[in-house]
Amino acid sequence: MTNPVDRFTQAIETASLSDANVFAQDAVLDATVPNWRYTVTGASDIEAELGRWYADPGRFEEIQRTVLPDGELVEFVLTWEEGGEPHMCHQAHHIEVRDGLITRDRAWCGGRWGAALQAEMAEAARS
Repeated sequence: MTNPVDRFTQAIETASLSDANVFAQDAVLDATVPNWRYTVTGASDIEAELGRWYADPGRFEEIQRTVLPDGELVEFVLTWEEGGEPHMCHQAHHIEVRDGLITRDRAWCGGRWGAALQAEMAEAARS
């Protein structure tokens, strides 16, 4: 698999970001998470950070990939089990690619939702 975004999404599902080798050495992660925004620079630091985000194998319940002039926009809902409890997240990543590696990932994450919060959201959707 040579496409770095293919390798990136596969590494998310398999919780193997540290082995994916998808980031350029000078890559930048610009992350917006609930109530915070921060930047991580460098392939190994980004792999470590995203390795914490995707520490458990998961499954894309939804994924949409849109090719852009500089890379791809990847939007997804990911589910996984953590500590015996189902979890879910909703994210968007604007991924810039050059020379077969990811040079920038601007990521937006709505948060990590455990079973109780997922049930609450499902109930609100029925109302």
